[in-house]
Amino acid sequence: MTYDVAVVGTGPDPQNPTVDGFAMGYRHAESFGNQDACEVVACADIVPENAEAFGRTFGLPDGNVFESYEEMLAAVEPDIVTVAVPPAIHEQVVVDCAHSGVVDAVHCEKPMSDTWGGARRMAEACWRRDVQLTFNRQRRFGAPFREARDLVDAGEIGELQRIETTWGDLYDTGAHTVDLTGMFADEANPEWVIAQVDYREEDVRFGMHQENQAWVRWEYDNGVSAVMSTGPGDDLCNAAHRLAGTDGEIRIDSDTGNMLEIRRAGEQSWTAVDVDGENIHGAGADDREYGSEFIDRAAAEVVAALEEGRESELGARNGLKTAEVIFGAYHSVRKRGRVDLPLDVEDNAFAAMVEAGELEYQPDAGAD
Repeated sequence: MTYDVAVVGTGPDPQNPTVDGFAMGYRHAESFGNQDACEVVACADIVPENAEAFGRTFGLPDGNVFESYEEMLAAVEPDIVTVAVPPAIHEQVVVDCAHSGVVDAVHCEKPMSDTWGGARRMAEACWRRDVQLTFNRQRRFGAPFREARDLVDAGEIGELQRIETTWGDLYDTGAHTVDLTGMFADEANPEWVIAQVDYREEDVRFGMHQENQAWVRWEYDNGVSAVMSTGPGDDLCNAAHRLAGTDGEIRIDSDTGNMLEIRRAGEQSWTAVDVDGENIHGAGADDREYGSEFIDRAAAEVVAALEEGRESELGARNGLKTAEVIFGAYHSVRKRGRVDLPLDVEDNAFAAMVEAGELEYQPDAGAD
């Protein structure tokens, strides 16, 4: 079977990505186009010239280039829709795709949504209509992360106790790093989270305010704990990730220059683990024009789960666990205390605090 794939949100020039538009639609289209079972057939973008440029790049028929994704769904009836619009628009597009009655699967960019309520409604809409919903957390298919998980599963460091991460931030990159901690922890459910953030300088990415610095601590229901330190002073573990077990530890992208290394109990030195030349971004195994081998692997997983009728590891169930930690952390800052999960708020507490002027951030600072 060949799946017709349509892209919602092509973005601007993919050779000049910015925090206003990273042109992830090109990356999605390239990776789905690399799957034997897929054909990219249509696109939609509210900026007509962006959609037209995308259509020319991928050789789409003129009649399959749209400004309205609703019109595209009705006219083309794609099997798979990839959504690469800003987070605040994810919910509406995904829910509309689910309600269309013509889509079998939706693959959406991260972060999952701009609010916790929005994340849940997306998942519920797709579950009720038997539409596969996945999120582009492609990092988990990278060799450094996959091999680290396999070492943990094989008991190479005993029983996993703690995961530390210092890579990136909480909301944007955190959509990957929190997802990875969940993968290392055997996809367990988070039980509670406590956090603090700092926001003194404006940082807006894809329409969303992003904290400057964060400290987050959470625990899973299997007893594995996790901690994240971002921004100034984020050298928590001398690596992007550190996994500590009862009989050893693993580091990913360490200060030594090794992408993956292990030190078992009783050993004084670290041993590098072969990851086929890949790093945490995919370079070394990447000959794609727009995306990466990691995104190809994510697209392959989307198609395989659809064909096999199984739940994808990129699915909404795991996506909600990640979103709950992130939005729970923001709520912890607002609440000034630990938040026990499940999370019982609807909004994005960080955005609400910015809007209410409850953080140090001053948008007019320095203005004439």
